[in-house]
Amino acid sequence: MSRALKTLAIFAVIVVIFTLSRHAIHPSTTTTSTQSTTTTTIQVAKPVTNCKGSDFTGVFNQGQGAAGTIFASVTLTKSSGGSCTVMGQPLLTLQDKTGALIDAKILTTSPVDFPDATANAPAKKLTVVLGTSVTFSLGYSDVPVGSETCASATTLSVQFVAQGSTVTVTPAYPVEPCNANTVWVSPFY
Repeated sequence: MSRALKTLAIFAVIVVIFTLSRHAIHPSTTTTSTQSTTTTTIQVAKPVTNCKGSDFTGVFNQGQGAAGTIFASVTLTKSSGGSCTVMGQPLLTLQDKTGALIDAKILTTSPVDFPDATANAPAKKLTVVLGTSVTFSLGYSDVPVGSETCASATTLSVQFVAQGSTVTVTPAYPVEPCNANTVWVSPFY
C-alpha cells in the first residue's frame, strides 16, 4: 500500500471514529429537570400559619332581633403583618360585668338561618393579611325559659384555636342569651 493510501485510510478511520462519536447515544442528564423541580419547590410561597387572636382587633356589630331571637356579628381585623389562615367556627367565651366567665353553651349549628346568607354557608379556608377582616355571626334567644334568669355578657372573647390567644370584643349592649345561656355561631366568613 502506498503511503498516500495509508494516510487516506488513517484519515478515513479518524473521520469515521469522529463521526460516530458525535452521533453516539449519550444518556440524557436529569440535572435540568431535577434543578427545575427543586427550584419550583424552593420558590413556593411562604406557608401561611393559623391565626392568633393577639394579632387581631374586634368589633361587635349590633344585630337585629325578632320573635325572641337576636342576631349580631363580630368582625375581626388583622392588626399585625404577615398572613395566616382561618377556617371553621370561633371558640367563644362570655364574661359578665365583673369579668367572671358565664357558663354558656356555644353551638356551631343554628336552629334558624342567620340573616346574612354568607353566615349560613359551609366553613371555608380564609387567608387574612394586615388590614383585612373575617366575620362570624351569632344568635341567641332572649326569651327566658320558665323562671330562668338569662345571662348578661358584657365581654366576648374569641379564639381561633383551643388554647390560643384571644380577641376581646365589647358590645355596646350586653349579650343576654337565655335557654341555658345558649349561643349559636356561624363559621368565619
